[in-house]
Amino acid sequence: MTLAEQLRAALIEGHKERAPLLLTETRDPRLDGHMVLAPAAVLVAITERPEPGLILTQRSASLRKHPGQVAFPGGRVDDSDPDEIAGALREAREEIGLPPDQVEIIGISDRYHTFTGFDIVPVLGVIPPDLPFVPQQNEVADWFELPLAFALDPANRVKRSVEFQGVERHYYEIFWKDRRIWGVTAAILANLSRRLGYDHNTA
Repeated sequence: MTLAEQLRAALIEGHKERAPLLLTETRDPRLDGHMVLAPAAVLVAITERPEPGLILTQRSASLRKHPGQVAFPGGRVDDSDPDEIAGALREAREEIGLPPDQVEIIGISDRYHTFTGFDIVPVLGVIPPDLPFVPQQNEVADWFELPLAFALDPANRVKRSVEFQGVERHYYEIFWKDRRIWGVTAAILANLSRRLGYDHNTA
């Protein structure tokens, strides 16, 4: 069975049999329920290696939203995009030069609703290893690859809390070498960890 087939089977099984995620795992608790959300998509690009990797980007420090943070390639879904998958592929091409024809789509997972007004769809795909990515410097300062097993291992994920406007807010944090992965990216990884069978705890 290929890596793509393994991931596709795990994702289908995870969405079919595992308990639904908590509301706090799929939306920022600061989000106003009346806010209209813009469609967005990110590409969870998994490299086909004996030990699969995961491609993440470091956002440019000059960006207005989430400057310098670690993120998946992705962004707003345009009106010209047929669907979220097309939007994720287009954004990945624009941000790091990932050719869409090099991505074998696995499927989509749980949406995440952000405080900044986006309805984000994670799109999973398998890509060949060692593609020559070229970051779009206005948006992406750098990119890196970490082991998928490390990113999804619940032992490497720490739950933190902070008080915001008098309310305690929880978020996840993952450290890989000198990279801090947190916020929406870490939340999506926590969701995927459960859906792909790495973490059976939904509490």
